[in-house]
Amino acid sequence: MANLILDSSFVKIPTIKFKKLFINGEFLDSVSGKTFETVDPRTEEVISKIAEATKEDVDIAVKAAREAFDFGPWPRMPGAERAKIMMKWAGLIEQNIEELAALDTIDGGKLYSWCKTVDVPESANILRYYAGAADKIHGEVFKTSRNLHLYTLMEPIGVVGHIIPWNVPSVMFFAKVAPSLAAGCTMVLKPAEQTPLSALFYAHLAKEAGIPDGVINVLPGFGSTAGAAISSHMDIDAVSFTGSTETGRRVMQAAAMSNLKPVSLELGGKSPVLVFDDADVDKAVDLALFGILHNKGEICVAFSRVFVQEGIYDEFEKKVVEKAKNWVVGDPFHPKVQQGPQTSKVQFDKILSYIEHGKNEGATLLTGGKKIGNKGYYIEPTIFTNVKDDMLIAQDEIFGPVMVLSKFRTIEEAIKKANNTKYGLAAGIVTKDLDIANTVSRSIRAGIIWINCYFAFDTDCPFGGYKMSGFGRDYGLDALHKYLQVKSVATPIYNSPWL
Repeated sequence: MANLILDSSFVKIPTIKFKKLFINGEFLDSVSGKTFETVDPRTEEVISKIAEATKEDVDIAVKAAREAFDFGPWPRMPGAERAKIMMKWAGLIEQNIEELAALDTIDGGKLYSWCKTVDVPESANILRYYAGAADKIHGEVFKTSRNLHLYTLMEPIGVVGHIIPWNVPSVMFFAKVAPSLAAGCTMVLKPAEQTPLSALFYAHLAKEAGIPDGVINVLPGFGSTAGAAISSHMDIDAVSFTGSTETGRRVMQAAAMSNLKPVSLELGGKSPVLVFDDADVDKAVDLALFGILHNKGEICVAFSRVFVQEGIYDEFEKKVVEKAKNWVVGDPFHPKVQQGPQTSKVQFDKILSYIEHGKNEGATLLTGGKKIGNKGYYIEPTIFTNVKDDMLIAQDEIFGPVMVLSKFRTIEEAIKKANNTKYGLAAGIVTKDLDIANTVSRSIRAGIIWINCYFAFDTDCPFGGYKMSGFGRDYGLDALHKYLQVKSVATPIYNSPWL
């Protein structure tokens, strides 16, 4: 059984300052007056009541964003001026790192140490990256075969709808907001109803930084109401969504049935890691375990399927089970804790249900499989083996601390197993052989391949999926271009000495 630490007495929980919708530069109650509860997954207690956006609120926010786009200064501002304001916002985030980190911890059960040293600083870095790109948006001039001067303009796409998930609320906020801001767009963003607190704080800091009213609007609410209203809105020009494949399908359908707005989807995953016989077993164990237990398994790129070559399988299984049993689960504010609670009761129950499915389908439970304690959404690190490829736990995205462990004989078999999924978001390869690494990385159908590493992201590196893991890319200049339209302009040339 995993170790459990529930002491967080040394941490000061912040007062919740922002609980209302942020529309046109102001914090407002919802039109209906409705609120919903956001819950601390450590204790199952209500943190605060948050204003709940519905269709009427989305309409008001879109109107503000449209006004800001059509007539406001943001799209007309030189890129260098937009960059200055974005840089100022990044500085304000760094001045409030501890409070923002604490908000994501109490709202989502994320490790406070990770939020403080990675997620919140990375949010500021994403802003700075795209601030640096804001004055480098340009088209091309073409050498034509006719008497024409022909060139392209890169223009902001307009009002963008962003719908973000609950597992990495800060980073996802800026993965969407920063490139669309740099492009000159205005936006309406719906944070996940499970984790709205940091998004509202970021909205406050945006206002403080000098982002004009109406450019950023933040509407906490539910997917079936606020999310649906954004996806189907006739005056939103594009939608970017990160979340489950099922919800992504509904977003895409709503976009198609309304104004055919372009959609970018970063969806689910069932990512494999392939460990070959030549690998350092101890390093491979650490990589695979971190790959599934990082962020309590609530990560779209989790190494949920671990395939180990038969020559080292027995040693790997023994060591990974031993380490999983010693994994420290508990209050995410405690510095020794490695895994906090699942984000919500719904997710907690879903994971436990999948564990029962695994048992009932005949898989062997090597360790874990149970909830921990009587309070909070804590689940033991769980490892199954003797898993058939068609079992539910081998096919579905569980989004929790559940590893499916299998063995393989040949490279060809490993590639076939890795690709035997409807998803294609990420994959890992652990080997010292460059030929194996090259062959396998080119054979797996996934958006990012990590060789002898995990979670190796960079703001400059595009990220997205194949197959039912979605399409479109976050990060890098690919993300910036999602929020730009290409306009071709032609003018005749008369009596020119050259074409």
